[in-house]
Amino acid sequence: MSINTGHGLPFLPGNTFRDVTKSAHHRPQTLSYKNGYALPHRPKVGIGQAPLLSSELTQSEINQFSSQTSALTYGTAHYSPALDVIPAHVAYDKKVLRFYGYFQQEVLHSPQEGYRVRPVVLYYYLEDDSMCIIEPVVENSGIPQGKLIKRQRLPKNDRGDHYHWKDLNVGMDLVVYGTVYRVTHCDSYTQDFMESEGLVLNDPEPTPVDPYIQRRTQAGRSYITPSVFDRLHQFLTMDRKVLRFFALWDHTDSLYGEARPVTIQYYLVDDSVEIREVHEPNSGRDPFPVLLRRQRLPKNIKPACSKSLSYFSYWH
Repeated sequence: MSINTGHGLPFLPGNTFRDVTKSAHHRPQTLSYKNGYALPHRPKVGIGQAPLLSSELTQSEINQFSSQTSALTYGTAHYSPALDVIPAHVAYDKKVLRFYGYFQQEVLHSPQEGYRVRPVVLYYYLEDDSMCIIEPVVENSGIPQGKLIKRQRLPKNDRGDHYHWKDLNVGMDLVVYGTVYRVTHCDSYTQDFMESEGLVLNDPEPTPVDPYIQRRTQAGRSYITPSVFDRLHQFLTMDRKVLRFFALWDHTDSLYGEARPVTIQYYLVDDSVEIREVHEPNSGRDPFPVLLRRQRLPKNIKPACSKSLSYFSYWH
């Protein structure tokens, strides 16, 4: 059955009406034979002998609709005007602000240190207002270093706000996830950018020295009078130069004593002495030739129980 829609009504349930008296619903024939050839022709009526809309229009109206097919299908083209504002991801692409600072880490159950001063570098990416915090890696430090906070938008407060580059300045405390970072200074590009935006930066601050590291790097106090002899010159000129003397260790006066050949090696680089025993084949002795390990050999030996503070002299 055909469906007749009212003019101006949307094609929705309740807005369509069926002609119950109509009984023909076949499609019109559009194929025929002419002089033995199958040829198509344009239909003159619609389904169920319903009149076609094209038959009710004039040829000029049909030509007008054919020229506006794209507009009827896709609508009229709308050209958006050029934007005067450049997006942030384009204007601030690969532009990063760099601040330097530190934070103090509390050390528990240690009698040698109460806190540690750990320097950090804060990077602010202007394209998406994200930040990351990196600690410079120190070799053999024994603590995990490197990227402390990965690149992300850092929360500013409990209301959901995030840090913006307008909130950053030198000489301020930056609280991130419960850790207080002290910003001490920034690089020249960051300073020029801040000043171009009308922000006045505070004076830079020095980074405090870790007390434990400072105590370890301090030279130990020496109560020995420094020598006027240039030991560096001795090391550069006398390195790998060894004097070798052949001697005889005679202790025949003791029980089962005998004379043993030894070599005395004198190292000119540090005035140390080493004594080695010369072993003969099938001597039956243990293969440990070192009688005296390499060391500075004193001329006068003082007993361990003596309390005298006499000056030691060494062989030279």
